[in-house]
Amino acid sequence: MLRLALFVLLFASALGFAQNSAQDPGQQTPATSSANNAASQPVSQQVTDAEAAILKSDWKAAEAKLDPWLAAHPTDARALFDAGYVVEAQNRLDDAAGLYRRAVEAEPQSFEAHLALDPGEAGPAIKARAWRALAEIDRAIDTTEASNDLLEALKLTPETPQDTLLAANLADQAGQFDAAETAYRRILAADPKSASANSGLAHLLIQRKQYPEAETLLRAALEQSPGDTALTAQLATVLAAQDKAEALPLIQKLHQDHPADASITHILAEVLAAAGDFAGSEQLCAQLLAATPDDPALLAGHGQNLIRQLKFAEAFAAFDKATQLDPANADGWSGLAFAASQTNKPSITLHALTMRSKYLPEIPSTYFLWATAYDTLHQQAMAATYFHRFLDSSAGKFPDQERHARQRLISLENKK
Repeated sequence: MLRLALFVLLFASALGFAQNSAQDPGQQTPATSSANNAASQPVSQQVTDAEAAILKSDWKAAEAKLDPWLAAHPTDARALFDAGYVVEAQNRLDDAAGLYRRAVEAEPQSFEAHLALDPGEAGPAIKARAWRALAEIDRAIDTTEASNDLLEALKLTPETPQDTLLAANLADQAGQFDAAETAYRRILAADPKSASANSGLAHLLIQRKQYPEAETLLRAALEQSPGDTALTAQLATVLAAQDKAEALPLIQKLHQDHPADASITHILAEVLAAAGDFAGSEQLCAQLLAATPDDPALLAGHGQNLIRQLKFAEAFAAFDKATQLDPANADGWSGLAFAASQTNKPSITLHALTMRSKYLPEIPSTYFLWATAYDTLHQQAMAATYFHRFLDSSAGKFPDQERHARQRLISLENKK
């Protein structure tokens, strides 16, 4: 019943119950009076048990509690409303309407029952507004539930551009990138100036590492919406990913204009690190971590800066915390594997590499870490296997490591 109660509250807001705030402070609105009346009346255990069953969508169990109670207490408005909700959930709409009417007759100020019956000619539009508000609330908790809320709204009123944008955002959050892209492009076909749709589509392109396409999109969008903070930050990210010098002054100017914006500060820290200013990047990371010490992404960035400054023990601690907070943090596992190898913890190196492999493919540097960890643990066959894999994939790009691998293979294979 919690979601129903929230929907009722949103519906009341959509109806404009706030107009009653101009009344005498001692005068209660119908909704407030109804709530207070309900609160002052004891609720039977049978009704409480029925509502517990409703929470589990166990309609039969709820009916088994409500039917005998209502036979003995036919004017219990709360029980009547619950019974109406149960039969409506089973698509027995005529029965539900009858129960809601009885609830209204039993308690004329029963807002919930009036809602269920329909508030009048404006009812569908107002209900749709409530469903849309509920979708916005649910999007931060459960994208599937939010999508269902939006569908309920669309059953009542036609789709709006804002609905399409919300659907795109929900698909993006759920990892349904193709559906999200289709929705974003639908919006832009009708309104090329939509900053929200341009930003959403750019986010998808960045996720897919389609940086040149994202750059083209963002530059065009900024011509339509010059100075837009989100679009500018995304452009700086895209330029940095392509090692373009324009990225640093762009994000520095944005940070100067918005020094308290944590997301912009985070981007600047990443761009400074990419430009080789590890101390400057670390200073910003420290500021951010002071405010949010349990942010796995920040901890991973902090760890990378420490690695570049050869502070391996501190880096190990940062990566270890990041992966504990977020076991799916692939960058955290990559960093932990390297930091563990540099602090002589080969077993942890192997564990971190195993976890990393769930999210990212192997690369020459990880093959080398596998090999050296097994070599340190005197697991010769596995060490030789991974030294070979490293040499097969390195293609002359890591001459020092390749020299070490060949020397170790000679020693390992001579011991067979």
